[in-house]
Amino acid sequence: MKLVSIDTIPGKEIEALGLVKGAIVQTKNIGRDFMAGMKTIVGGEIVGYTEMLNEARQLATKRMVDEAEAMGADAIVGVRYGSSQVMQGAAEVIAYGTAVRILEK
Repeated sequence: MKLVSIDTIPGKEIEALGLVKGAIVQTKNIGRDFMAGMKTIVGGEIVGYTEMLNEARQLATKRMVDEAEAMGADAIVGVRYGSSQVMQGAAEVIAYGTAVRILEK
């Protein structure tokens, strides 16, 4: 499955099949929370949170790709990511784009 952030696939004709998305709500665990609290004292990257959000983006992307494959898509164009805090200690990550079929010339 080809994923691109632009709205076309250069040199290819495409047929739009529809919007696809994948989402996950991820919570932090007590160990990550404690270490994050400690890190705020000295500054720097909070590696545990970076890893958690990378994992969440990967799962959201997989769910988006699964939805596109079920529609018979070859690619997803206009791929975007968003995130928001759902509640204290929980973040939603969403991946979305347009599923397309690449047409033969």
